[in-house]
Amino acid sequence: MKSIVIKILVNGAAIWAAAFLLKGISLGQGDGITSGRLVTLLWVAVIFGLVNAVIKPVLKFFSMPFIILSLGLFSLIVNAAMLELTSWFAGQFSLDFHVDQFFWDAVLGSIIITVVSMIVSKILPDARN
Repeated sequence: MKSIVIKILVNGAAIWAAAFLLKGISLGQGDGITSGRLVTLLWVAVIFGLVNAVIKPVLKFFSMPFIILSLGLFSLIVNAAMLELTSWFAGQFSLDFHVDQFFWDAVLGSIIITVVSMIVSKILPDARN
């Protein structure tokens, strides 16, 4: 249970960093982190974790030929699709999280999320499991 909570917090930090760095990814209204934005961020992190745990392996399996042909670069597109899907699910649950454009915002956002998640996972020893 502790590991799941830590992974949700790591996802939340990574999503917040992407929303902070990119104008095309919006996370709530306002300038500072309020309790509403924090709750939205945590729910989006949960949705992102579920999407990555359930849908991403299936999508990676079916896109394996493209991943091999592109020497792994197609994985960026798969990660961006997971971010867009998270944005869609967040909209279905009336959460204020949105990714504007697929190519620039979702692809760059997925790169930022991956880098921040790797850094935070290295810092937190329990997040590596």
